[in-house]
Amino acid sequence: MSELIAPHFHDLHKEFKKDETTEYILRGGRGSTKSSFLSIEIALGIVRDPKANAIVLRRFENEIRDSVFAQIQWAIAMLGMDDLWRAYTSPFKLVYEPTGQVILFKGADNPKKLKSLTLTKGYLKYGWFEEVDQFSGIEEIRNLEQSIFRGESNETQIELMSYNPPKSARSWINEEATKDKPGRVVHSSDFLSVPEEWLGEKFLTNAEHLKLTNLDAYRHEYLGEETGTGLEVFTNVSIRKITNKQTHYFDNRHQGLDFGYAADPLCFEQAHFDAKKKRLYLFFEISGTKLANAAFAAKLSQDRLADVTMADASEPKSIDELRDEHQMNVMAVDKYPGSVEHGIKYLQDLEEIIIDPHRCPLAAKEFINYALDVNRQGETISKYPDKDNHAIDATRYMMSQAIKEAKIDRRKGRNKSRPIPVRSRWR
Repeated sequence: MSELIAPHFHDLHKEFKKDETTEYILRGGRGSTKSSFLSIEIALGIVRDPKANAIVLRRFENEIRDSVFAQIQWAIAMLGMDDLWRAYTSPFKLVYEPTGQVILFKGADNPKKLKSLTLTKGYLKYGWFEEVDQFSGIEEIRNLEQSIFRGESNETQIELMSYNPPKSARSWINEEATKDKPGRVVHSSDFLSVPEEWLGEKFLTNAEHLKLTNLDAYRHEYLGEETGTGLEVFTNVSIRKITNKQTHYFDNRHQGLDFGYAADPLCFEQAHFDAKKKRLYLFFEISGTKLANAAFAAKLSQDRLADVTMADASEPKSIDELRDEHQMNVMAVDKYPGSVEHGIKYLQDLEEIIIDPHRCPLAAKEFINYALDVNRQGETISKYPDKDNHAIDATRYMMSQAIKEAKIDRRKGRNKSRPIPVRSRWR
C-alpha cells in the first residue's frame, strides 16, 4: 500500500481500516493525492466488506465521466483488480462482479434521482462528495445525506468530503472544517511529501514557477491554504436563503448570460433588483461546463425565454442561435474600455447583494471568493482578475443598463461640480 498511498495518508489509511470514524473531510492543494487516496479506500472497503456499496457525487452530472469515474477506475487498476470489475456508463456505475456490489455515480443537479436509489445487495456504506466546495452549503449536504443514507442499515455509514480550500475563510466549507463534531476527522495535505515520480517533472516545474512568480497563488493552489487577506472585491455580499414567498413578489427581474463550454462554464443568472433599497437578489442559476446552447435553452421556462437576457457580445453566433432556433429574447451587451471596472464598481456600491447558495451555488462561491491578486513583491494588482468570475460577469451583463445610467449620472455630477474657467465663458 505504501506504493499507492502518499506518506501523509498512512495514518488515515489505518483509521479507515478500523471502520469507526463516520465522517472524513479531506482538504488539500493540487497534487496532494487526496482523491486518489479516497478512490483506493472505497475500492478496498468494498472488497473487505461483502455487503458494502458506495455512491460518489459531483455537483453537476456532466463532470462525472472525466473526474471521479475515471479516478476510481484508475484505483481499481492500480490495485490489480480491473479484471474483477465491470464499468457501465448509462448510468455511470462500477460493479464488483464476484459479489454484485456497486459504486454509483450521481450528479446533485438532479436530486430526485437520488431518492430512487436501489441496491440489489447490502447497504450503502460510503458517500463521497468530491469537490464539495462546489455545493451550495452544509444544508444541501445534509439533504443529500438524508436521501442516500436512509438509516435502514445498522452498519457503519461513512461520509467523505474532499476539496481544494477556497481562498476566503468565509467560504461555508472552510468554516465547516473548523467545527468539532463527534465522529469527524479533518485532514489537510499538500504535494510536498508525495513522491516526485508520482507527480512528474511538468507538475513540479509548474509548481516551482508559480512559487517564484506568485507566492500567494502557489500557497493557495498547491499548498491548499486559505489566503484571503482582505483583498476580497465584494464586501457587501450576504449568503442566505431566498424563499418562494419572496420570489413571488419579485417584480423587477433581470437576466444575464456568460458563455462558456469546455474549461469555463456557461452561466445564466436571474435576479430581482430593489432599486429603492439598492439590493440585488440572485435567486436562479443555470451553470455547467460542456453545456451546449440547445441543452441550456431546454432548461429555461417559457417566461425566462421571453424575458430579456443580456449576454456577452463576444459570442454573436451563440446569440443568433439562441434567438433564432430557441426563441430566446437575448441581447448583446457592448464591451468598452473600462466596462469591467464600471460594472464591478456599480455592484460594490449596492447596499447588499443577497445570494441564495442553494439556488445559485456558483454565484455564491464566486462573489465570496473573488479577490484582487498581488505581485511577487506582495503589492496589490489593481486590475480585476479575469478568472472564476462567470456568475459575476453574468450579473454585470444583466445590470448593464443600470450601470450605464449610473456612469452617466456620475459624469453629469462631475460636470456640475467642476468650476468653469473664466476664458471658456466667452467661447
